[in-house]
Amino acid sequence: QVQLVESGGGLVQAGGSLRLSCAASGVIFSIRNMDWYRQAPGKRRELVARISSGGSTTYADSVKGRFTISRDNAKNTVYLQMNSLKPEDTAVYYCNADLRSPYSDGSYRNYWGQGTQVTVSS
Repeated sequence: QVQLVESGGGLVQAGGSLRLSCAASGVIFSIRNMDWYRQAPGKRRELVARISSGGSTTYADSVKGRFTISRDNAKNTVYLQMNSLKPEDTAVYYCNADLRSPYSDGSYRNYWGQGTQVTVSS
């Protein structure tokens, strides 16, 4: 079965950097968009960054210039390089992949990772 596993979260001081990884495992035919979302306490989940299969990227205004999303198609992995971190970046970060697999009956479906906690201290 397809599984997405995030890693790289943790505690970092303001101004520091962190790199998140999300690897999709299992039999996967193809992946379209790969996304990073985050959810802070008391707030709804928001899209942080998106990267298409062709490499086009989209960022939330709050992270532009600080975060960089990338992917390694050979590894079915998406990354989020986070620089100049701020306390307001504190949240649980989730990856999402729009993919086709034998388990999706050949259709594109969204799969979510379990989330990884990012805490930025001031």
